[in-house]
Amino acid sequence: MRLNKPWLPLEDSQIERIGAQLGVYELADDLGTVLYIGAADARSLFGLRGELEHRIGSAARFRVEVNTAYRTRQRELLMVHFADHGRYPEFNTEQETRGLGRLS
Repeated sequence: MRLNKPWLPLEDSQIERIGAQLGVYELADDLGTVLYIGAADARSLFGLRGELEHRIGSAARFRVEVNTAYRTRQRELLMVHFADHGRYPEFNTEQETRGLGRLS
């Protein structure tokens, strides 16, 4: 259930390789601590690439997963993060985490 893809530097040269697809992404600091779990949805201009371009400077690394069930997958990743760490990522808002269940 975890997103286990390798971390990439959050910089233009890496983001250019990302397609304009729907999916989820994680942002992390230099140590790999997840700071934000987000989704590129139908309202995202240029999909994952556009979302990541807007996030340059807010984190050091990123990883993505193309997924048409992006909202469900984002919620799943948030619940897994909570189960692992006892809290949600630092930059996720209460609105994004409200109503999530707990994994046992």
